[in-house]
Amino acid sequence: MMAAVCILLLLTGCGKHDEELDRAMALRAKLLTASVTFDAEITADYGDEVHTFSVYCEGDKQGNLGFRVTAPETIADISGRIEAGEGNLTFQDTVLAFPLLAEDQLSPVSAPWIFYSTLRGGYLTAAGMEEDLLRVTIDDSYDDDALTVDIWLDETDTPIRAEILYDGRRILTLTIENFQIL
Repeated sequence: MMAAVCILLLLTGCGKHDEELDRAMALRAKLLTASVTFDAEITADYGDEVHTFSVYCEGDKQGNLGFRVTAPETIADISGRIEAGEGNLTFQDTVLAFPLLAEDQLSPVSAPWIFYSTLRGGYLTAAGMEEDLLRVTIDDSYDDDALTVDIWLDETDTPIRAEILYDGRRILTLTIENFQIL
């Protein structure tokens, strides 16, 4: 009798887990055929100092992402574009000088593209509920030095927060607002 109860509990738990993975996969499927826009406040944690800035982003169906800095005012209106697959980062007038992260592999300005491209096509490693939010964990590659991206989705499966981790340490945080699938 006890074995039957344990099996029933395991099956029920697996069903819930599958539902959470299904939600993450459904969002991914939408993103592969649509464009998006969103605002993000990015916090880069260097351990001894923290930099925060905000951007407005537009991602296309191919995974490319354009951005425009909206805050702080001293760097507002600087814009750039990151091309999927090539990782090209260009600026129109001024270069943002942020120290690199992840053993000099990652600029904080590329955080929205990492979030967007990983959500669209990274290696989904986990999905589970944290209070009312679905937390999805995705690696950006199959490499040993992969970035891990934790993304929290609200009840409508809209991303509201993301953390980018390298070697188990959170290095970038994104607070996401006005996420729209077009």
